[in-house]
Amino acid sequence: MRKRKALVLAGYILSGVTRPALALATSAWHVLGARFADRVGKGIRTSPRDALIADSTPDGHRGKAFGLHRAMDHAGAVLGPLLGFLVLSLRPGGYRLLFWLATIPAALSVAVLVLLVSERGPLGTEGKVKLSIRPFDLRFKLYLLVLALFTLGNSSDAFLLLRAKGVGVPTALVPILWVVLHVVKMSTSVPGGSLSDRVGRRRVIVAGWTIYAAIYLGFALASRPWHIWALMSAYGLYYGLTEGTEKALVSDLVPKELRGTAYGAFNFTVGVMAFPASVVMGFLWGWKGPAAAFGFGAALAAAASVGLMALLRKGRIP
Repeated sequence: MRKRKALVLAGYILSGVTRPALALATSAWHVLGARFADRVGKGIRTSPRDALIADSTPDGHRGKAFGLHRAMDHAGAVLGPLLGFLVLSLRPGGYRLLFWLATIPAALSVAVLVLLVSERGPLGTEGKVKLSIRPFDLRFKLYLLVLALFTLGNSSDAFLLLRAKGVGVPTALVPILWVVLHVVKMSTSVPGGSLSDRVGRRRVIVAGWTIYAAIYLGFALASRPWHIWALMSAYGLYYGLTEGTEKALVSDLVPKELRGTAYGAFNFTVGVMAFPASVVMGFLWGWKGPAAAFGFGAALAAAASVGLMALLRKGRIP
């Protein structure tokens, strides 16, 4: 396809219609179907949206642009639940109303995309769609390999909340802990992306992955509730440094006309490794305890950091 915007729009529309679908749901399979459609919509839009952001941003500002996107996403993750809490406080049990209200920002996002967003970058070439990374050079393939190693140790953040409860954080405060994490993510995403524009992507990513390794080691050793609060706050810095920067690096490593495919490969790598990461985390937690599980994640993050630094020294990744 030659148009990124069409795919992005299709993905947002598909996810958007699940909000009224959830409001009208009368059985469990309705909810399951709506959630499945929502995830399919996310899958459709994510890679072309990333390519669209890269196409629309000057070379020296892509880190900041991707950081801004992540900051807005985390802002929604903070404001959405707070507004939901307010609605349910005023109208207990009003879940259908909540999903009807959620339709409003979904519709607005589609309207903004239709009216204000335009294609600016290079268009893809016409022809048969090829699901292959063969067109890419060794630098990008090595980056995906190192990214896969890191992601294998990057399990679901739900394990952090489970660890928090195990160390003694009251259940009532766990949602506040989650909000604190997203506030730090939101606050650091733009500065982290901007920093990568100035000092280079790999250095910022290595810094973020090193922080991740230290944080996971801290979760392995944590024994007091205040340890969890401090670690969770610092954990948001890892996100701020890496989320936008990792995607900006993809744009740096591939030809403009292959960005859509490259972001597909990037998101596929992260997605396909996320499931085994959590499976391994759960297995180690049950077998040897949380210290071993978090220690495993820290070790893989450290190994990935060393791998990315080695590529940097050899000049394989600019």
